[in-house]
Amino acid sequence: MNPKTACLLTAALMGLAFAPGAYAQTPQVEFPAASPPCTLKQRVGLTDIEVVYSRPGVKGRVIFGGIVPYGRVWRTGANQATRLTFSTPVKLEGHEIPAGAYALFTIPGQDEWTIILNKDARQWGAFQYQQKDDVARFQVTPVTLTDTAVDAFTIEFNRIRDDSAMLDLVWDKTVVPIRLEVDVAGKVVPQIEAAMAAPGKKSDGFYFQAATFYYNHNLDLKKALDWVNAGLADQPRIAYEMLHLKAEILAKQGDKAGAIAAAKESTDLAVKAEGPGSSFVWMNQDLISSLQP
Repeated sequence: MNPKTACLLTAALMGLAFAPGAYAQTPQVEFPAASPPCTLKQRVGLTDIEVVYSRPGVKGRVIFGGIVPYGRVWRTGANQATRLTFSTPVKLEGHEIPAGAYALFTIPGQDEWTIILNKDARQWGAFQYQQKDDVARFQVTPVTLTDTAVDAFTIEFNRIRDDSAMLDLVWDKTVVPIRLEVDVAGKVVPQIEAAMAAPGKKSDGFYFQAATFYYNHNLDLKKALDWVNAGLADQPRIAYEMLHLKAEILAKQGDKAGAIAAAKESTDLAVKAEGPGSSFVWMNQDLISSLQP
């Protein structure tokens, strides 16, 4: 074999070594994600909410005003744009959002953030963001953390109630709160009324739940009181819980004497059922104290 032929053969063999097919022999390795994905599910009232996002870390960097510039559309996380899914219509900061899936974009600012819900729910980053596809766009005021810092970008639900919650975006020393509201009374009240109108005896537990719902949502207190009394008629096991609710309803109606009497009766039954350490003992005492001069 002459030197020229040897050189050509060597070059050919080297080329095969780096040919695309050669990489098929590379062992498969699963590397950890730089910004791990996260799926958060939360029910607020009767609405199921899902948040799918990635969680970048601070890693010694300047975050807002640094790697996340002020005044520019941000994917609100890393990798794919953060996706919010609502099973029913909701309100975000008073803005009506139909049920469905949306990309959550934000425009960070030092004193004000713009929150954007975009109907193109599956986008990589904000590179293809189109304002014409926005479903809602509004401003919120960020809060600065003074005594701690959050390393990994976090989305969380706080102050969860039957009909509302706070959706908080948190990273480094910044919290961006977004108020979320859902219509619970509009769905539950017709069901309660229909169930109450249906023939047949109702359980004491149902009377208790219905009365509690009306009390908590500032609905018809007379109905709530009637339902509590109906539930108490059979002297149920949860009588001390129902009597505490009765006391709360009477207090809200302005009947202080009736509320105190119901609270004291609740306390006596709670001690018999759960002992002196029952939480209803101190809850009743706290109510009584608030009603006395």
